[in-house]
Amino acid sequence: MNLELTGKNVVITGASKGIGLAVAHAFAAQGARVALIARNPETLENARQQLLEKGHEAAIISADLTDPITAEAAIADAEALLGGIDILINSAGAARRTEPELLDAHAWRAALDAKFFPYIHAQDAVLSRLLDRAKQSGEPLSGAVIVNIVGTGGKQPTSTHLAGGSANAALLLSSVGLARHYARYGIRINAINPGFTYTGRVDQAITLEAARNGITKDEALREAEAQIPLGRFAQPEEVADLALFLASARASFITGAVVPINGGADPVI
Repeated sequence: MNLELTGKNVVITGASKGIGLAVAHAFAAQGARVALIARNPETLENARQQLLEKGHEAAIISADLTDPITAEAAIADAEALLGGIDILINSAGAARRTEPELLDAHAWRAALDAKFFPYIHAQDAVLSRLLDRAKQSGEPLSGAVIVNIVGTGGKQPTSTHLAGGSANAALLLSSVGLARHYARYGIRINAINPGFTYTGRVDQAITLEAARNGITKDEALREAEAQIPLGRFAQPEEVADLALFLASARASFITGAVVPINGGADPVI
């Protein structure tokens, strides 16, 4: 299947590790030009080296996307380095888990700053550029895509992830709403809703859960996987494959969709 992604200019946030890094590898392997944005310069350079080992070049930009001015500057840098932006994949940020009794105004705001606003700030900066391009051409764009990777906490509440889950829910709603508006300009916006995906962050959570319950890490992993109908966690590369498809010409009539990738688990909402 020809995804028609060769030569596309792709910006990926949260791209220094986990799902974001898997997405970067996937697009680079398809012949796209990629710019990786994340906060930590060291992990970004490590990600760039991993891509180089596969024979792929990548631009890297260190930026804190919680600040709208910094986010705008990062997107401007990416545009200059790539020669334009066709596709944005948002995979940045993670809200801290908090017991409900400890939730206060600061905790709720911190969750939005950690998860909601990094996506929105990067998305706003890219959308303004795509919109200008569409208005200048007088025609709907072709191949202009935003994919927001938003955790299942936006549909399936857990007691320790209510603030972060609320940020995710807001991202899902805004993705669908903006997709409907920008469709007239040929700009497609979709969201991916991953369930349990085995990233470094999840590995740490499994280790902590094992210690908390006095069991081995393998036992904790088996207990977690037993909650998933397919009996295992997703791999970051599987989420990346879905991002590839949604950004590709093969998904040219898909916009405003929230696509689950959860091994058969049913969201509550």
